[in-house]
Parts: sequence; C-alpha cells; structure tokens
Amino acid sequence: MNEEQFKQNYKKAVDHMKTNEQMKKRVEQSLNTQHQGPKRQRKPLYIAASVVIAASIGLAAPSVWQQFNGPAAPTPQVAAVTPGASFDPIVIPKMELPSSQGKGAMADMMQLVVYGGNVYTQSPTLLEGANALSLRGDKLGTTSGGIDELSGQDKYTELASNIGEADIYAVNGYDKDFRIMSYTEIDGQVYAQLFDKNNGITIGTGADLIGKLHLEGNIASAQWETFNSWNNGLQQLQPLAADEALDSFISSLNAAKPIATSPELEENLYGKEDRKIIYLTLEDKMQVPLVLFGEAALVRYGNVPAFLEVEKGAFQSFWDSLGE
Repeated sequence: MNEEQFKQNYKKAVDHMKTNEQMKKRVEQSLNTQHQGPKRQRKPLYIAASVVIAASIGLAAPSVWQQFNGPAAPTPQVAAVTPGASFDPIVIPKMELPSSQGKGAMADMMQLVVYGGNVYTQSPTLLEGANALSLRGDKLGTTSGGIDELSGQDKYTELASNIGEADIYAVNGYDKDFRIMSYTEIDGQVYAQLFDKNNGITIGTGADLIGKLHLEGNIASAQWETFNSWNNGLQQLQPLAADEALDSFISSLNAAKPIATSPELEENLYGKEDRKIIYLTLEDKMQVPLVLFGEAALVRYGNVPAFLEVEKGAFQSFWDSLGE
C-alpha cells in the first residue's frame, strides 16, 4: 500500500465518525484487531504541535501537516546517545484552537475531545470495553459533539468533540491532565476509548512521555509484528517475552533522547521499511503500541510530534532479539 492509498483509505475510515452509532462501529473494529549524569544548561527546542492523517500508532508517514503554532523546527541531527546524558528538551506548545473564520482542519483528521480548555486526541493505546469499568474514574461530563472540519473557534467549547454524545471520565491510575476516556453503553455492550493530551508538554528525556504510560514494571504480556505483516493487514503477531530483556529496553527508552519531528525527518524514516511494532499489554489490560525504526534507533508513540532515540547498543540488541 503506497502513501496516497493509505491516506485515502484512512480518511474514508474517519471522515464520518461523528455519531454514536458510527463510533460504535469503529470501536468494534478496534476490538477485533491491539542513572543521571552531570547537569548542564538546557536550551529548549520548540516545535509545532501538529495533527496528521496517519495510523494512530504512528506507523504511517503523515501526509498533511496542519501547523497551529508556526513553522516546524529544522530537521535535527540524529547522533549517538550516551547513557545518563542530559539533552536539550523539546517543548510541544499547547495546541491552539482554530480561528473564528473556520479553519478546523484537525477535526477532519482524528477524533478529539475538548476538556479543561485543552484538546485531547484519539490515543493509540487500546482498552477493550470489558476491561474499562475497573479503570473508569470520576465522571467529567458529557460531550456535545458538533465539531467538524469547518468548525471555527466558537465551536471548540468545553466538552465539544467530533465523537458524538458520550460520557467522559477520568482514568484510574492516570493523570487526567494526560488521559481521559469516553465510556458508552449501547444495547448492554460497553465501548470505551482513550484520549491523550500530547501538547502543552516538555520532553527532556523519554521518561517525560513514556513515564505517563506506566510501562516500567507493569507489563503483563507482549507481542510484536513485522512491518510487512502490518502493511499487508496480515496480523501475524509473534510472542515477545515480558522478561529482563524487555524491561532493560523500557529503561533505555525512559533514558532516550527526544528528537523533534519534521517533514524532512519523517520523509526519511517512513520512506524505509525497517520498522517493527511492539504491543505491550499492561497489568491494567491497556495495550500500548510502540513503533521501532531500525536504522535510526528511534521509537515513536502514536503521532506525538517527537521521536525517542535509544542508546544504539541497547536498541540494536533488542531489535535483533525480535527476529525478522
């Protein structure tokens, strides 16, 4: 499948997900598939928060960059990571809402909910409805729906969304400044969806992002998939031992260097097929996908506009252990 075909197919899948019945169908499809070194002064690197047309787990190259806070940063140099090093942090600004003239392009790209004046977008982390009740926290409100690609700033009010009407809750064990969830019952069946806020944050090391996912010491089981399997829809998931080797890789990921994304960097990365995907099922039953880019020793979570560069030796050892 080439990039243009992917773009067209993905857009078709999300264009009309604006009512409860349509949300139900999408969720049904999802359920059937999921040591510190010396400190130095840090110079922040600012990049634009972007919403892209791409697979939610970050496997496919974004085709459209809708910039809300100015132009993207220059392509950073990807260099070797030294364990325990201190890095220039990446600052992802708070996502600005569309202008009142009606430029809500992001509403046409992925599902979103406005909560606390912030935009939360569809999480790549999956949670089956059967496991959602134990994670459902305090009710935060009910979405009003009504956002589409033509919506102006006046439509982005509290709990506005493009998922139709759904109850929104905090998620037990997770900071609601990072993650919330929709929880809907239809004909006795529970449908839950997670939404993450990956803007208005600073990433100094991988822990500033990965730490929010609660991976370390919390992985119950794991699987992995080749790019060929994913690209052709084969779903040839292979077992991955949740052992010391995986724990070591997660530790290395927490210590990883953040790399600002850019169209040029993504064009280089996504133009190759040396990608593998790992699916980590946590003790709370959430399934977290991470995409590994072999030659560059980079890891990405969803469409967060940053990659994490893992120390080369640690990355290569784990990559090789997955096989071909």
